[in-house]
Amino acid sequence: MASETDILLIEDEPNIAEAVRFILSRDGWRLAHWPEGSAALDRIAALRPRLVILDVMLPARSGLEVLASLRADPNLAATPVLVLTARGGGGRNGVSVEGADRFLAKPFDNDALRDMVREILGAPQ
Repeated sequence: MASETDILLIEDEPNIAEAVRFILSRDGWRLAHWPEGSAALDRIAALRPRLVILDVMLPARSGLEVLASLRADPNLAATPVLVLTARGGGGRNGVSVEGADRFLAKPFDNDALRDMVREILGAPQ
């Protein structure tokens, strides 16, 4: 059975979550949202999204812990992950995050977010 969720956004900041939803849903992506790190792996397993957009700094459980658990789960390890981070760093997209397919520093450029999602998933279905 194909997933009805293209993208699961795991983000605790309501304004950022709403912005990401607005930006990506305009392109036809189907998004679900989860506001914290706890039970995030359960949400990923239940929804089987084509992409997870994961904030690093989350309440209850960090995005890095969620990412490590995701990569350790043989049933979910292949799920692409785009990490959002407020931690600046080298390169135009912020710091490198071990295990992430892509990463994007906050505040992010809307077009950069859209381009990364398209790069990972292709055009909306």
